[in-house]
Amino acid sequence: MHEQSLIKDLVEKIHRIASGEDGRLVAANLRLGALAHISADHLREHFEREIAGTSLEGLRLDIEEVPDIHHAEAQEIVLDSVEFEYGHDL
Repeated sequence: MHEQSLIKDLVEKIHRIASGEDGRLVAANLRLGALAHISADHLREHFEREIAGTSLEGLRLDIEEVPDIHHAEAQEIVLDSVEFEYGHDL
């Protein structure tokens, strides 16, 4: 399933980013293109299933939907940024 490989790649990318930080990862911010062939709800479902039982479980996933089918990233799921809590925030 194409969706599953996209989600696995996304989770691996987030794991790589998180492993290089001292803080606790609390959120991932995505942009979902209009032609990405998955809804925000479906993406969230697959993502939560993929991270269940891992160090990412409970991660907040914020998804910005980009409705413009002519946008350069219309077919993409883009990891825009991640958010960490450090020391005094924990």
